[in-house]
Amino acid sequence: MKPARLIILGVAVVAAGLAGLLAMQLSGNRGPDIVQTVVQREPTTKVLVSSDNLPVGSRLNDKSIQWANWPKGDVVDGFITSDTRPDAIKELTGAVVRLPIFKGEPMRAEKIADSSSRIMSSLLPSGKRAVATEITVATGAGGFVLPNDRVDVIMVRDNKETGGFITENVLNNVRVLAIDQNVQEGADGKQAVVGTTATLELTPDQTRVIAVAQQMASRLTLALRSVADAQEPDTQAADYLLHGGGKAEDIQIIKSGSIVKSSTTQQLK
Repeated sequence: MKPARLIILGVAVVAAGLAGLLAMQLSGNRGPDIVQTVVQREPTTKVLVSSDNLPVGSRLNDKSIQWANWPKGDVVDGFITSDTRPDAIKELTGAVVRLPIFKGEPMRAEKIADSSSRIMSSLLPSGKRAVATEITVATGAGGFVLPNDRVDVIMVRDNKETGGFITENVLNNVRVLAIDQNVQEGADGKQAVVGTTATLELTPDQTRVIAVAQQMASRLTLALRSVADAQEPDTQAADYLLHGGGKAEDIQIIKSGSIVKSSTTQQLK
């Protein structure tokens, strides 16, 4: 290589080194900036939750409920917290479950009843009554009516005027509290309960209606309703039974297995 080219190459290398040195001095010899992201955790508190699936009628104990960390911003009125009730587990031992509670669900006062209460009376909402009626496999939806299901009560009675039978709904969409003395649905929630008595949750007027219907009826049948009907009104009843007469709705007269007359405004005697 010619000496001139070597001189030019050397000058270039020296110039590059000086330029780099100058750049470092101008920048204050600082390295690359490192950005740190700080994640702040939301404050938590302890909320009382169920440690297992709890069916209606079960009693609470120190194994079925526990404290769980819960974001303070998500705590709503009705939750039981360690700040407000630090001894809640001890206080609620023996309390009765009024409505189904699922594992991990926060405990709420409206879903449980005082431990001193009897089970059936604790299951009843304010203003409601528990009334029992006899059933069989044939009149109880084949044994597939379970506690907490909704049913219609259908009355079948003799028609003394024309012979045959009259059928009508005397109660609509009422809740079943128990079959015999079983207030739970079974471990899998699907167990059929074959019993001889169904206990229904009724209003005072419905209580009087079924009392009259039990005296008049040749047969009372429970017609199982869809779970989707749970939000529909349950106060409809055959009001004419409260006054010993009047007009009824949806009456069918059955003779020899066939409907011979259907009316929505037939006078009953």
